[in-house]
Amino acid sequence: MDVRQLDWSLLQSFVRVASSGSLSAAARSSGISQPTLGRHMRALEEALEQPLFTRRPEGQTLTPMGHQLLAHAQQMEDAAARISLTAAGASARLEGTVRLTAARVVAHWHLPQLLARLRREEPGIRIDLVASDLPENLLHREADIALRMFRPERGDLSAQKVADLPLGLYAARSYLDRAGRPETLEALKAMDFVGYGRSDIMQRLMAENGWTASRETFPLRCEDQLVNWALVCAGCGVGGFQRVIADADPRVERIAEFLRLPALPVWLVVPEALRQVPRIARVRQALAEEMARIGAAARP
Repeated sequence: MDVRQLDWSLLQSFVRVASSGSLSAAARSSGISQPTLGRHMRALEEALEQPLFTRRPEGQTLTPMGHQLLAHAQQMEDAAARISLTAAGASARLEGTVRLTAARVVAHWHLPQLLARLRREEPGIRIDLVASDLPENLLHREADIALRMFRPERGDLSAQKVADLPLGLYAARSYLDRAGRPETLEALKAMDFVGYGRSDIMQRLMAENGWTASRETFPLRCEDQLVNWALVCAGCGVGGFQRVIADADPRVERIAEFLRLPALPVWLVVPEALRQVPRIARVRQALAEEMARIGAAARP
């Protein structure tokens, strides 16, 4: 077969399966059914007359040929994404859809009022909000704009730091009435903490204050930040949160101000090719102004 006639969808499915490590994982992440992905892999192997995977009970392992093809297929995917970005960047209309991704806490607390106001001011712009703590791939148009708590390192992304959100330690008043209000690090260490399932951010913050902690330090853990905060508010223990949100919650008190806690940086990120698209520039401007306002209000 002339490989120039390969169906591009087969290569896209190949990248998904190779990156995920199994048909089932690729199906969950892509929304394409597992039988369809399996058919695509068989059709691609038949077309190339080469095995691309070694099938094992725990998943799919790439063959040497599969490794070579993956590198080329990813380059093709990146090229296709850049073509799409270039075409989108030529739009001059202040209308259309803008896909925005933000962490769940930011999407829940900081964005609703802004987006309501933006919809009133710019009725031609539709917002597709992705509330997720996983980084979306901006170059592949999984999102047009991202609010992130870290600076991306790719040069083809435009990144603007728009705010610093101070953090604090909090516990429910009901828990503090029972366990006491800590005045020293030793007293704080004796308290229950609500941690995260996979993230080590709490351990790193503790280490910066001379406190070595492990997963076992946290009798209750939850990776979802909204649920994690609900556990703190319910009296399950001590947890960290943004001051601008937590200070306004009457269920909790800020404690242990003798600790050094950093501010949470907020970066506004957009592909360089889309930065001047009118609808994206308008949403980007509104986000930058709102997050800067929130950051200023949060400063002690």
